[in-house]
Amino acid sequence: MPKQIAILTSGGDCAGLNAVMRAAVYRADSLGWKVLGIENGTAGLLDSPPRIRGLKPADFNASVMRQGGTILGTTNTRNPFRY
Repeated sequence: MPKQIAILTSGGDCAGLNAVMRAAVYRADSLGWKVLGIENGTAGLLDSPPRIRGLKPADFNASVMRQGGTILGTTNTRNPFRY
């Protein structure tokens, strides 16, 4: 069974989030690892069922790399300590 990692972006957006995710996905892919992306930050993780999708190098094309924010989405409105 291949190793798996998950990426979650939470809080406010910042420059370079997609680039960091792209680097992690490319490296994991080169190692044969599976990468999961958790959509909508901690809210997506706490949803039932959690909002999880696979991430592949092809998800990070040139148009994605030119847009701001994060392709996974983010939120800072839910308090994770309430659950």
